[in-house]
Amino acid sequence: MRSSLRSSKARNEMGFLGLVILIIGISICIPKIASSENSISKDEQKKLRFNKNGEFKILQISDMHYANGKDTPCADVLPSQMDTCSDLNTTDYLRRFIQMEKPDLIVFTGDNVHTIDAYNYNRSMDQVFAPAIESNIPWTAILGNHDVNVLQTGVSREAVMEYIAGMKNTLSLKNPANLEEGEEIWGWGNYNLEVAGVEGSILQDKSVLNLYLLDTGDYTYSLVPPIYFGYEWIQPSQQSWFLRTSKQLQEAYQSAPEPQKGPAPGLVFFHIPIPELNNISESKMIGVKQEEVICPGVNSGFFDTMRAAGDIKAAFVGHGHVNDYCGKLCDIQLCYDAGFGYHGYGIAGWPRRARVINVKLDKTEDGNWGPVKSIVTWKRLHDDYLTLIDPEVLWTSTRDQSASLFKPIMSE
Repeated sequence: MRSSLRSSKARNEMGFLGLVILIIGISICIPKIASSENSISKDEQKKLRFNKNGEFKILQISDMHYANGKDTPCADVLPSQMDTCSDLNTTDYLRRFIQMEKPDLIVFTGDNVHTIDAYNYNRSMDQVFAPAIESNIPWTAILGNHDVNVLQTGVSREAVMEYIAGMKNTLSLKNPANLEEGEEIWGWGNYNLEVAGVEGSILQDKSVLNLYLLDTGDYTYSLVPPIYFGYEWIQPSQQSWFLRTSKQLQEAYQSAPEPQKGPAPGLVFFHIPIPELNNISESKMIGVKQEEVICPGVNSGFFDTMRAAGDIKAAFVGHGHVNDYCGKLCDIQLCYDAGFGYHGYGIAGWPRRARVINVKLDKTEDGNWGPVKSIVTWKRLHDDYLTLIDPEVLWTSTRDQSASLFKPIMSE
């Protein structure tokens, strides 16, 4: 039943648009290639770094599906909530969540705006990110499969990402900052962010944590065999850029001054899950799986690419609103961030939620802050108390898996 819930929604969402595109035959002609001429210098980015307590906290928000504020009805909530529930509940939740966690970075992982229902697209874009902008906390975003509808709005995926990249306090980029001359990359919103060590520490000028954000596109249709109707996938040009960037960052981290042993940990964020999330057994999950993994019908090999890079400790996705689990596969944690917004589908009585990722540094023998020691995660529910659930260790450089890693949050 849970599988059919999501499958029927996917078919309904894709059916009409798919039919139109199939009839007019333009889907295979829409350009989705970004080139180096649009690159933005990294010097223009605001510097991210670990705080004086040796921590860097990320708030992941996925699938807000924002449309028109108070005029937008909620989906899949209790009958008692229907009359007063709207997009404003999503906005209120985001503000409360930011105030509670006080993150160092907010990462929006797609389906931010439910384009097909938005009356004024630019206004919806402004409103959906407003709590992050108001907080003056750096934030970054990628696109999902609902953020763009060219046939309805006339606004391309490139233009949407360009708009986001121009917003206040964002670190979002339309293109990677390090594209080489003549290099092309598929999609819009592929980029990386570097997080430097604590100011004044021996690693203050090195990136001790690397974040990679990738565009997984939206829907794809083929008029010729083999016929494919479904979601797009992470393409070879994206994977080539990712591998090259990872190699460059590893070389810098392990080079003078203060050369380090091994790579700095890397985290990857994208919207549509990769097929390998199907390979995690429920007995090894922390969290719940309440719907099937809706992923591309083509496995482009990105999981193997992450393994080959050698620095990736975890990957975080959205898209599946009622899955919120993490599970380890070949030493990489694969984690869902459940649906956040009230206009997106869910399960009545099952609270909306979002994920926190907290990265902690180790202390050197002389008491200075050194490289990353641990990566932990938890989720908070949208209830009266913003209840914290499922704290877990995703990765640690030591064998210490004790609850001591959760001391800052277990007092709750």
